[in-house]
Amino acid sequence: MNAITNLFDSANAYITASLGDLGPLIVAGVLGLLLVVIALPAILFRKKDPMEKLRDSVTGRSKAETTRSLRRGGKDERLDRFAQFLEPQNQDEYSAAQMTMIRAGYRSKGAVQTFHFAQFALGIAGLALGTVYVLLSGGGGSAQASILSVLIPGCVGYYAPKYWVNKRVQKRVEEITTGFPDALDLMLVCVEAGQSLDQAINRVAKEIKPSYPALAEEFQIIAFEMKAGKDKTQVLRDMGERVDIQDVNSFVTVLIQSASFGTSIAEALRVYADEMRDKRVLRAEEKANKLPTKLTLGTMMFCVPPLLIILIGPSVYGISQNLNGGF
Repeated sequence: MNAITNLFDSANAYITASLGDLGPLIVAGVLGLLLVVIALPAILFRKKDPMEKLRDSVTGRSKAETTRSLRRGGKDERLDRFAQFLEPQNQDEYSAAQMTMIRAGYRSKGAVQTFHFAQFALGIAGLALGTVYVLLSGGGGSAQASILSVLIPGCVGYYAPKYWVNKRVQKRVEEITTGFPDALDLMLVCVEAGQSLDQAINRVAKEIKPSYPALAEEFQIIAFEMKAGKDKTQVLRDMGERVDIQDVNSFVTVLIQSASFGTSIAEALRVYADEMRDKRVLRAEEKANKLPTKLTLGTMMFCVPPLLIILIGPSVYGISQNLNGGF
């Protein structure tokens, strides 16, 4: 027992002398990463259990059904094995995460799992990079600096997918908000030309796709769901929930009320399209009014100092020369 204790003490002393005070922690982290790297291929690429094959054959899942599920963007089976770790187990949290991914433009079934896997993988990669940096730098800094050098890249890697998804959501919201008045004008023209609402939505989706692909995608989903026989009111409400923009929700309400009370859809679209154009002008005026305030700081930083140098510089130079001549 004493021999084992002495061996551990000598190994600890050697690691501390080579890598610094954090040497044992670094070695433990490297060994943990090696174990994860060794275990992942065995788990991800293991052969399918014969009982699972028998279960699939019993449920009667044909090759055509498998192809259709792949076309819809089904889950990755390799990630599905870790579903309890890569997706929220609470149904409400999972629905909220899935809706966030849909609003970002990722509509596949495995989007939530892929998102959490990206967070996990990039976090581990950041920790590994930080550890390598500490090892290459020799661990000469303080313990706090070494810990921060390891943790900061890991935190950046973990939160990078969340930042990317949030930026995608903001970009799609801005694109839909900008293109919605134009889409309403096109829809009004199509309806007044004699097309039905389904045909008008389908035509608008094709026309605005080069300029506003996110909005065109939403209209295409509406057209496909209506063609599949889904209730029109529910389709419109689903669109409002997916987009989560006030203008779109108001548009959905207008169409539902128009259909409920039997009023003219063209007249409702005309009134709402005029309102959307006015709101777009107001948003442009709001941005124009905010511009001078945003430019104030830049003006003070880059214009005022050179102006002061030009105006006051010669006087300061003359005063200094007079003072030097007096002495």
